[in-house]
Amino acid sequence: MRTLIVFLMGLLVGSAIAQPFAQGNRLAGMNGVNHVGIFVERFDEALAFYTQKMGFREAFVVRDDKGQPALAYVQVSRDTFIELQPATGGRRPGLDHVGVHVENIRASLATLKQRGVTVEEPRAGRTKSTIANATATDGVRIEFSELGPESLQRLAMNSWK
Repeated sequence: MRTLIVFLMGLLVGSAIAQPFAQGNRLAGMNGVNHVGIFVERFDEALAFYTQKMGFREAFVVRDDKGQPALAYVQVSRDTFIELQPATGGRRPGLDHVGVHVENIRASLATLKQRGVTVEEPRAGRTKSTIANATATDGVRIEFSELGPESLQRLAMNSWK
């Protein structure tokens, strides 16, 4: 019992000491992970799975000029989504990227550039947000999103009940 108490106290003290150091290099304006992007072979089935089986709310679907779904956001919580996109010839099914919500994308990208990260220039996304990508050392794409008041994500977040 004494060993368990000492172990737990060590965890608490270690956590208290480590947290300020870990936060010191945090990207200013970072609101956290906003979404995970997944390419799916059967879009309608995937959307039905996440909404009907998992019980997540369909936040919105963006369609191309032919009326076909280009992407859908399924809302897991107020600020967290799963982005579904149809897999195509160049897009294999599976996880594609992690989406991070930032307050000021230009400031965030400037900080990342100072840290030696290669980032794309910001551009308008299909969801009326401003986005840019960076690639982690293991090849994982990180999509940075600034969600203005008219972005589909922000509208879904504001309508969350």
